[in-house]
Amino acid sequence: MERKTGKLTMKKQLNYADIIKEVLILTGAVAIIAAAVYFFLVPSHTSVSSISGLGIVLSNFVPLPLSAITMILNVVLLIIGFITCGCEFGVKTVYTSIVLPLFLGLFEKVFPDFGSMTNSQELDVLCYILVVSVGLSILFNRNASSGGLDIVAKIMNKYLHMELGKAMSLSGMCVALSAALVYDKKTVVLSILGTYFNGIVLDHFIFDHNIKRRVCVITQKEEELRKFIIEDLHSGATIYEATGAYNMKKRNEIITIVDKTEYQKLMAYINNEDPKAFVTVYNVSDMRYQPKL
Repeated sequence: MERKTGKLTMKKQLNYADIIKEVLILTGAVAIIAAAVYFFLVPSHTSVSSISGLGIVLSNFVPLPLSAITMILNVVLLIIGFITCGCEFGVKTVYTSIVLPLFLGLFEKVFPDFGSMTNSQELDVLCYILVVSVGLSILFNRNASSGGLDIVAKIMNKYLHMELGKAMSLSGMCVALSAALVYDKKTVVLSILGTYFNGIVLDHFIFDHNIKRRVCVITQKEEELRKFIIEDLHSGATIYEATGAYNMKKRNEIITIVDKTEYQKLMAYINNEDPKAFVTVYNVSDMRYQPKL
């Protein structure tokens, strides 16, 4: 009984530690997003791929602060996100959606009437894209979002199998075009271009984090390479029989999927053991498999 009680206590402690770690990561990501919105997006007067951008447009018509408008806009999409993307995504997004306007409200009080840091609308948009993409990529990789258009993008990613960046760009175009109601042509063009490039940068951050490589090798030292992949890299491999078209000679091709670190080790091994090996490499951004028990 004492051992069981001890194990349960340890599990609870681990769970609490994981929850605290997750909350800190989500809070840090939201702080990055809020900083990008307040210090770069707001001064640029553009609407780039975010519900905050729509909030900026609406703040010209509704007598409420940006933080309040952002909170209201998020509520409807939060309910939809809960229903379509699951409980974990919903709970995390509820948390980030509450924290985001709080950070914006904090920035409004600490830095009232904040102007542009760069004194350039174009540079403000560029800085916003770079900074916000860091925060969004952290959230998406933790199965969360900052609410608003991120939820729309997540739904499109889940049901239409679109890359998150492209989904963000598509949903964000509607918000970007809304800038025409308030701002001049230059601002509208910047909003549309900013939305498009925001999707590209976001995909870069997300897929560079998750990217794997499919390595296909034909080598004289087939058995040694197979053992290296399985025993040293602790990865899996598949062997296919291949026939050369020039001399119709049959050889085996070893195919494995590895992450960045494993790829470097694998290529170093091949270069050292068999520099004449025939190697082809492909990027893999998504993978579905049943892990071995």
